[in-house]
Order: sequence, then structure tokens, then C-alpha cells
Amino acid sequence: VELSEFDISYVPRGAIKSQVLADFVLELTNPPNESKPRPWTLSVDDSSNLRGSGAGVVLEGPDGVLIEQSLRFAFKASNNQAEYEALIAGMKLAKEMEV
Repeated sequence: VELSEFDISYVPRGAIKSQVLADFVLELTNPPNESKPRPWTLSVDDSSNLRGSGAGVVLEGPDGVLIEQSLRFAFKASNNQAEYEALIAGMKLAKEMEV
């Protein structure tokens, strides 16, 4: 096709840089409303005396959710052992609650 008789010339289009395109898309999209998951808190309290060993587990969640569990061990345990057993029980409780 002869374009010179119409005084038309072909000018190739410049390349669009990928970062410019990415910035443009980012500018036009709304970020999703991602709320940060609110943490749960696991507290353990243990006791060991001549009568036996026991522990308490408290799982505290957002909006005032409070789950308490008391444990009585059928074996003699030191305070450290009772605390570890309570921690394991609390972790199992958290897993069951899908926290």
C-alpha cells in the first residue's frame, strides 16, 4: 500500500514497560479487606503437692471467648512436669478448637 500519496507515514508504537503496566493495574484495583487474625492466648498454671498433681489451662480468644480446663494427674509429677502436661493439654484443646 502506497501511503506517500496521502502524506501518511507509519510510526511504530513504543513498547509498554512492564513496571508501568503493573503500577497501572495496581492503581485501578482495590486491595481486599484482609483483617489480621486476632490472636488467642494459652495460659497454664500447675500445682504439685503431697496429695497429687494438677494443672489448669485457660485458652482466651478474641471477643472475650474464654475456655477453661482443669487437669488432675493420676501420677506424681514435679511442677515442671505438671506444667508441660498442661501445655500439651492446652495445645490439644487449641487444635480441637481449630485455633
